[in-house]
Amino acid sequence: QVQLVESGGDLVQPGGSLRLSCVASGFTFSSSLMFWVRQAPGKGLEWVAGINTRADRTRYADSAKGRFTISNDNAKNTVYLQMNSLKPEDTALYYCARAKSWFAGNDWSSYLDWGQGTQVTVSS
Repeated sequence: QVQLVESGGDLVQPGGSLRLSCVASGFTFSSSLMFWVRQAPGKGLEWVAGINTRADRTRYADSAKGRFTISNDNAKNTVYLQMNSLKPEDTALYYCARAKSWFAGNDWSSYLDWGQGTQVTVSS
C-alpha cells in the first residue's frame, strides 16, 4: 500500500533553516506529482510547493517563493523541502502528499495520498 513518511520537523529560531524529508513507497515515485502542504494551528490546509518527479518541474505558493526549495531523489524515493529564512508564521504541521493534478494547489480533492505530518515550530 502507499506510504508517505515525513521527517525533519523541529523547533527552530526565526531566520533559521530546516530540511524536511518524505520517503514514499507503494507507487511509482519517479513519475509522480508530489506536494508539501501545511496546516498552521487553528487554520486550514495550505499548499506550499509541488514537484513533478519525472520532469523535475517545480511550483511554489507565494508564501514559499524565494525561501523554500522542493527537490526529489528518485533513487531514494524521497522528496525534500528545504526551508530557509523561517518565520513564526511558518509554524505548522507539514504534510507530504501525492496529487493527481499538477494544479492541485488548494483543491484537496486532487490529492491521492497523505503522510502523517511533521511539526515545524519557529519561535525564539
